[in-house]
Parts: sequence; C-alpha cells; structure tokens
Amino acid sequence: MKTLIPRKSLADEVAARLQEQISSAQYKVGEKLPIEPELMKSFGVGRSTIREAIKILANSGLLKVMQGVGTFVEEVSGSREPMDQRLKRAAIKDLDEVRRLLEMKIAEKAALNRSDQDIILIKKHLADRKKGADLGLLQDCINADIEFHMAIARASKNEIFVDLYRSVSIHLKHWFNEIYPDTAVFQESYAIHEQLLKSIVAGDPKKAWNIAAKIIGHVSQ
Repeated sequence: MKTLIPRKSLADEVAARLQEQISSAQYKVGEKLPIEPELMKSFGVGRSTIREAIKILANSGLLKVMQGVGTFVEEVSGSREPMDQRLKRAAIKDLDEVRRLLEMKIAEKAALNRSDQDIILIKKHLADRKKGADLGLLQDCINADIEFHMAIARASKNEIFVDLYRSVSIHLKHWFNEIYPDTAVFQESYAIHEQLLKSIVAGDPKKAWNIAAKIIGHVSQ
C-alpha cells in the first residue's frame, strides 16, 4: 500500500517518514533498509527522491550507505546528532513535555527580565490569538499562540530558551492542527493567558510560573 506524500519538499517528507519508522523501531539499529524500488513503491515517489531522502538521513548520521551492500540504520547518540535533527524524530509526547517545562521557566524568567518593548509584543500576540479564536480561524490562532509564547521566551533574555522553544514549536504546529478541531480551547483559555501577561507585567516570577503551570493543565484536559 502506497504512502501518500505531499508535493512540497518530497525528499524532506520521505526523510521525515523514514525517521518516524526508525524511531518507532520499524527499522532497528543495524538493519538494512528495503531496496530502492521497494521504497519508491512504498512512498509513491521516484528514485531521485528516495536517494535524496537517504542522503539527508545519512548526512545526519541516522543511516549508513555501503556501496554495493545497502543502506543500514545507524545508532545515533545525542552527542553526535544536531538538536534540530533530534527533535524532528522525537515522539510528539516527548516534544510536548519539553514545551510545557519550557513555558513555565520562560514565564518565570520573563517576569524578571522583560522590557517595555517585550510587553508590547506579548500583548500584540495575545490580541491576535483572541481575534483568531473569536473568528474561528484555527491556523491563525495556533500561530498567534506560538508567537505569544515565543515573545515570552525572548523576554526571558535567555537565547537558549528562545532557540529551544522555537525548534520545539516548529515540530508541534502540525500536531496542534490535529488535536484541536476548532478554536474553542483558545477561547476558553484566553482569560488565564491574560493573567499570565499581567503577572509578567507585574514582575512576579512565582505567579508567572504558577499561571503557566495552570495553562498547561487547562489545555491538556
């Protein structure tokens, strides 16, 4: 049975699917991948796309190509694999857990370090989030919600938090579209997001942490 692949970035999409299969142990460390014609049939793409996808994963260290023998799954340690590449093959539940921990910490730090310009941007994204929710524009709402938390991350003045949150959020966008059928959860959680903003404006790190934790509990129900 063929796996349908979107027209956009075919090689990247195939590489991502292969990563998922390896992560779920469909292909184990040391195991040889199917030959090119089988992969072409499985993903419904041409030979050049399969070769480019394998090249992408080989460059990341996830696969090893042995000329005349085949392509094998490599054991990739966290120290060798770039973080962004690691996030791409992470389980959604693991990504979400990282995101939740980050949101509490960045809220705490933002309450201590935010500038007037940070507050302006956080308010803007929260307003965009509310507008999208009220109009039923799910994608706009998801984007604004992520930008709201990104603005808080920037207000923390910790560039590592910013980079981590950006990377995690990129990989969670698609998942948000799957788990939220409409903007109802964004409408319901507006008030508590507004409380988070107020705690950051007030410079209260403990309250910001606690409200961020409540937000996580609210949207997880």
